[in-house]
Amino acid sequence: MGMAKLGNQLYTGERSFDFVGRRKRSYLVSGVVFLLSLVLLVVPGLTFGIEFEGGSEFRVSGGAAAGELVAADAVQEVVPGTAPQVTTVGQGDVRVQTVELDTAQLDEVRASLAQAYDVPVSDVTSTSIGPSWGANVTRQALTALVVFFAIVSLVMAVYFRALAMAGAAMLALVHDLVISAGIYALVGFEVTPATVIGFLTILGYSLYDTVVVFDKARENTDAAFRDRDRTFAEAANLAINQTVVRSVNTTVVAILPVAAILFIGDFLLGAGTLRDISLALFVGTIVGAASSVFIATPLLVDLRRRERGVRALDAEVAERRAAAPEPVGAGPASGAAGAGGTA
Repeated sequence: MGMAKLGNQLYTGERSFDFVGRRKRSYLVSGVVFLLSLVLLVVPGLTFGIEFEGGSEFRVSGGAAAGELVAADAVQEVVPGTAPQVTTVGQGDVRVQTVELDTAQLDEVRASLAQAYDVPVSDVTSTSIGPSWGANVTRQALTALVVFFAIVSLVMAVYFRALAMAGAAMLALVHDLVISAGIYALVGFEVTPATVIGFLTILGYSLYDTVVVFDKARENTDAAFRDRDRTFAEAANLAINQTVVRSVNTTVVAILPVAAILFIGDFLLGAGTLRDISLALFVGTIVGAASSVFIATPLLVDLRRRERGVRALDAEVAERRAAAPEPVGAGPASGAAGAGGTA
């Protein structure tokens, strides 16, 4: 069966997956992954670049052939007790990161690296970032994240005229952010300003996917309140089924180029901006698409299930079905959430 035919059947209700009815399983899986991500954020924790922590960085052009241990020995000759981080960048450059050094030490380390790699001193570049600048970058990154959440919450509440939708969307965003950061800690990639940009981008993508589902959920639930033919959970579950194929297609199309960038940035170019941002995009796009289906809309149902209007709707629908039971598999509630249906 093609995706187009499946999507049409899901949209019309001919077939249905009970996402909302099985939300406890989704919560369990997501909760376990979420907790594991929190643990990874503590042990081993995120590896922050010198842009956040401050320090000095050296780049040796064409030194990769000599290996990375040479750089560590060269730095320790000048600054004993230092444990530099040495990585290969691109096809032949070596990047060395240390604690912040003064001007004299920078010159001595440059000369030592040039001698160790047998290259001119001009082929060894150095930069330093003070701790105050790094703290400023960290503060600005956190400020950007807080402002993003605040504006998104306000826009969601105004657009959907429902605090429950804004709350469910924010919880899904936190879920996506923590899991993405946890995988980043697991892999051990450095967190740089490019990484922060990647995280903000995936939050935007996750929110976009959630808004699409919520918009359909609002349309279906408004119809349910008007026609009194579906429960609130069934209407929300129908919205997920009507948009799930589109979400899958969009996600696949989005991650293919990101995967190519990740491969090029990691295996061909080495550590750098491409690798930093592409991993965040790759992981976040997948997690964001999954959360819009398995987390955000089921959370919306749970947040609104105790409202008087929702309870009255569910009770009226149940009373009508009890008074005039339909054959198994018939009616608009067939396979819908809360009705015991299956895919």
